[in-house]
Amino acid sequence: MFYLTKTPKWVGKLFTGSIWNMPETEKSIYLTFDDGPHPDITPFVLELLDKYDAKATFFCIGKNVLENNNIYKRIIDEGHAVGNHTYDHLDGWKVDKDEYLLNVKKAAKQIQSRLFRPPYGRITMSQRKALTGIENPFKIIMWSVLSGDFDVRISPDQCCKYVLNNSRSGSVIVFHDSAKAFERMKCALPVVLEHFSEKGYSFKKIDL
Repeated sequence: MFYLTKTPKWVGKLFTGSIWNMPETEKSIYLTFDDGPHPDITPFVLELLDKYDAKATFFCIGKNVLENNNIYKRIIDEGHAVGNHTYDHLDGWKVDKDEYLLNVKKAAKQIQSRLFRPPYGRITMSQRKALTGIENPFKIIMWSVLSGDFDVRISPDQCCKYVLNNSRSGSVIVFHDSAKAFERMKCALPVVLEHFSEKGYSFKKIDL
């Protein structure tokens, strides 16, 4: 498994139809959480965010919203943003445009948002064009920092360092509210919130 913990600037310039970071004019960081909602892990995240008066964006899987609709509603009620992460974590490189769009639309029946993040970051040019067209005006949100919490090979401490060492004003940071990531995320997230709060940063949701 290979991945970049910090997205190079040239990647953002190459894929101009996607949002990789937010404006750097304010001392703000944008936490995002993929793959939820989860009945136990998402509430853990919500309680921690509330402690620091932090807002975040949750890219939800459609079937998980169906199974945990009360948690999904709680995310919204507590002032966070939500986004579409397909119905069942579909890999865009493994299906054609029509199948991908149907999957996203199926998720959209549960997730009231025009924010979209492709699972694994994998999306073809034709899929991207269709999602951002007139009929389906989604805003594709990627990231500038990957925490690596999904990577079972790394330690919680390493996960934390990935975020602390690579984040700055405007950074869009990826965590996961999933069982696979929880061991690393539950250790890294409190440290990240405390560290940047002490430095005067605010944590904002993505609001376009």
